[in-house]
Amino acid sequence: MESTSRPAAGRRTDAPAPPPTGVAATGGPHRTTGPAALDGHVLTGRTALVTGAASGIGRACAVALASAGAHVLVVDIDAEGARDVARLVGGTAVTADLSDPEQVDALAVDAVDVVVNNAGLQHVAPVHEFPPDRFALIQRVMLEAPFRILRRTLPGMYARGWGRVVNISSVHGLRASPFKSAYVAAKHGLEGLSKVVALEGAPYGVTSNCVNPGYVRTPLVEGQIADQARAHGIPPEEVLERVLLERSAVKRLIEPEEVGAAVLWLCGPHAGSMSGASLPMDGAWTAR
Repeated sequence: MESTSRPAAGRRTDAPAPPPTGVAATGGPHRTTGPAALDGHVLTGRTALVTGAASGIGRACAVALASAGAHVLVVDIDAEGARDVARLVGGTAVTADLSDPEQVDALAVDAVDVVVNNAGLQHVAPVHEFPPDRFALIQRVMLEAPFRILRRTLPGMYARGWGRVVNISSVHGLRASPFKSAYVAAKHGLEGLSKVVALEGAPYGVTSNCVNPGYVRTPLVEGQIADQARAHGIPPEEVLERVLLERSAVKRLIEPEEVGAAVLWLCGPHAGSMSGASLPMDGAWTAR
């Protein structure tokens, strides 16, 4: 159990001191990425936690991280889906409802080196009609749960002198759309949280970044396409072109594996200086 007492201000009193100036937190001036096998298994010996990992982007991230040697904690409310992915990647399935703070705080995360905050949900309605309980639920899952996970995992990363935080944000973490107040608010909040962690974690060898995809080919998005095609009486291809991809210059859905590859790169040996950033994968949506 963690102590409930906290210092009134300043750095946690039980956090390790920053490494001396000019010395990498992992033990020397040139070693910044932790154990890396010559065969490209750059995360061998590391433990990664991925939320919402039973399908879609989370599943792709779990596969990518496991392919680099990480042991992956596959966290999802879907117990069967989490078990399937855990079997696929040789990881550990963890069933948890991230809308329940007690379940989030009960996660065994002390040994986690890589955190991928991915779990999310959507609700579409005008602000004046948006159900407050639904708004609160989205904030708990998409902003409060990442905060709770990070406050538990960061001390271990600091002590080991290495860590990677990748927050699956969205183009909606950088741009707003009507009728998505809760989702946009949560993603903007996640962007801010990610930047604070980047600043606090830098002396300890911990990086924190956001990946900002546009519309990704997931079961949720494909369901939205089918629903809108029926509602508007138009083919699914027109829904893509005229609705979902209207603001994207690249007129196709992003594949989950593309997001997983970006997440893995942020955890790899060439991204040690990449921190506090937001990486758009939006087909040039934000270039406009």
